[in-house]
Amino acid sequence: MLKRNPQHSPKILVVLHQENSNPGRVGQQLIKRGFELDIRRPRFGDPLPETLQDHAGSVIFGGPMSANDTDDFIKQEIDWISIPLNENKPFLGICLGAQMLSKNLGGKVTGRDDGLVEIGYYPLQATHSGANLMEWPRQVYQWHREGFSLPAGAELLASSPTYENQAIRVGDKAFGIQFHPELTYAMMSRWTTRAAHRLVLPGAKKRGEHFRERFVYDPSILQWLENFMDNWIGHASVPAMNWVSSTCK
Repeated sequence: MLKRNPQHSPKILVVLHQENSNPGRVGQQLIKRGFELDIRRPRFGDPLPETLQDHAGSVIFGGPMSANDTDDFIKQEIDWISIPLNENKPFLGICLGAQMLSKNLGGKVTGRDDGLVEIGYYPLQATHSGANLMEWPRQVYQWHREGFSLPAGAELLASSPTYENQAIRVGDKAFGIQFHPELTYAMMSRWTTRAAHRLVLPGAKKRGEHFRERFVYDPSILQWLENFMDNWIGHASVPAMNWVSSTCK
């Protein structure tokens, strides 16, 4: 079970979208690095801070809803992303969170015309810019029916054949990723059981494939996550590393 650090450690704002969801391995990595998790669920009435001056960074996770839904909390979260962007604080959007980042910057979130989804493990290809930052896994775990467009001011870091925009960077500290590096074995078991009806959607992998392929692909995904966290947030007592610049002017 994830627990908050009892010490007065730097806080990371964690936004979740279901009552029983948790930040998985991303949360584990943050706790291991000495951060306290400030978990909030705006969907259920938790407020979002007006500034991140008391937080070292923020993460918005995924959920079964769409970034195009008209619920008040969806619009609130999309608008709120302007705070970490304007304050130049580390921000990470995962799946729905990445789609919200795109919409905040004027992008669009849509499904494919042919209805294809990515549910299971699918190929990932780093762009030139992404490869200059770090090494990326060749397969990643996905669970989505919509993708996001590349908004103005964002840099594409990784793509896939089915949904082109898989990872983006905005400035030096804001990132959005469509895939799910936070996934634990328990989360995979829960998702493929409670949302089994989605496994019959066009392009979705069968439940057994999820578990078989996890043994093959998960080690490289975990290594990527550890490297990413080193660069994105570092440790509570050690600043994050500097990303290698991928553009020259």
